[in-house]
Amino acid sequence: MEYTHSDAELIKQPIGYWSWAAFKAVVTRTRGALAELGTTQPQWWVLAQLAHATEPRSRTEISDLLRGYLDAGPEAMGAEIDLTVERGWVTQSADGLLALTPEGRALFTEAAARQDELWAERHRDISDEEYLTTMKVLQRFIHNTGGRAWHH
Repeated sequence: MEYTHSDAELIKQPIGYWSWAAFKAVVTRTRGALAELGTTQPQWWVLAQLAHATEPRSRTEISDLLRGYLDAGPEAMGAEIDLTVERGWVTQSADGLLALTPEGRALFTEAAARQDELWAERHRDISDEEYLTTMKVLQRFIHNTGGRAWHH
């Protein structure tokens, strides 16, 4: 790969710009690939949470957990949960418990395979060591600037 600048110049590049550009590229690619399957990234998050659950989960629990993902917010996540129900991928009981339908499980399986392909695409020519270093550096940037990631 050809880099945009020499090593000496890259050291002086702004992390804010490059982390934003990486974010935008990854999210745009992910959302485009999921759109090909007829779903959105937030709907994928709902399906994934329910697919990995051992029992139905409350609407509030799913919404609270996911609203921090890419600043989705509670209103946006509520609307996305509603769409998964409307599309027949998720059922919602009278007391607000959510569970996957067989159609939702099939879409989750297909989308999970697509996510695996995207992961391999993003990580091409990047060693685990490089990736680990990148993740630790990004977390230090967050910490050093007083920021908070969704899991804090």
